[in-house]
Amino acid sequence: MRLTPEQMEQFRTEGWLLLPELFTPEEVDVLRREAVAIYDQHRPEVWREKNGAPRTAFAAHTYNEAFRLLGAHPRMIEPVEQVFGEKVYMHQYKINAKSAFTGEVWQWHQDYGTWKRDDGMLEPRAMNISVFLDEVMPINGPLMLVPRSHNAGDLKASHDLQTTSYPLWTLDEDTVTRLVKEGGIVAPTGKPGSMLMFHGNLVHGSAGNITPYPRKIVYLTLNAVSNYIRTPTRPEFIAHQDFAPIVPVDDDALVRYARSHRQAAE
Repeated sequence: MRLTPEQMEQFRTEGWLLLPELFTPEEVDVLRREAVAIYDQHRPEVWREKNGAPRTAFAAHTYNEAFRLLGAHPRMIEPVEQVFGEKVYMHQYKINAKSAFTGEVWQWHQDYGTWKRDDGMLEPRAMNISVFLDEVMPINGPLMLVPRSHNAGDLKASHDLQTTSYPLWTLDEDTVTRLVKEGGIVAPTGKPGSMLMFHGNLVHGSAGNITPYPRKIVYLTLNAVSNYIRTPTRPEFIAHQDFAPIVPVDDDALVRYARSHRQAAE
């Protein structure tokens, strides 16, 4: 799969790109079911909110076949290789949850700030790719992006260890206000199976979810192979240290897995 020139230009100028319903309902259904099962597990990769609700599940591609296939899917890998002009490896893999009624905030931040400070990543040549497993609506805690903020470079950040269960390098209110005055705020929404790409320096965050509608999103951080991390400080299941290029699976791999899984259950 390749991006069109128009899509490449939007990503270059705005810092983000939404591809609606890129994955089929059949593919999404099996991923959603297995995400729920993963959240029920008690393992170090599954982090919870302070109230006990699931917040994120790291490294699902290392212990779940469906998410392994998603992590090597050509619809995700090939557009990023096109943008970077080289092969990529998996820097981080997580399934983020915004549970109904209890999903907590993600503060304003840039992802590259964490990758640089905590992992020793040289340049912002890594990208987040997110796949919606539930419908993302304006009301259930969608990701909010500040368009064109990736052009501001690597911004000064503070390490917030208190607000939520997940430590984050966050931006101050004056910086966010200035960037929002320049670029505004967008909140991409869409049906399950939609895929969002955004630059590692794009400022973003999300509000809590007080609605009855859960919001689960898979995030893959794909890093250019030449940009591998030099000084990781976090556990390997958070910042991966296998720098081998991802070899894409067949485009129908998830469909075949979903059908075989369904037949085995019948």
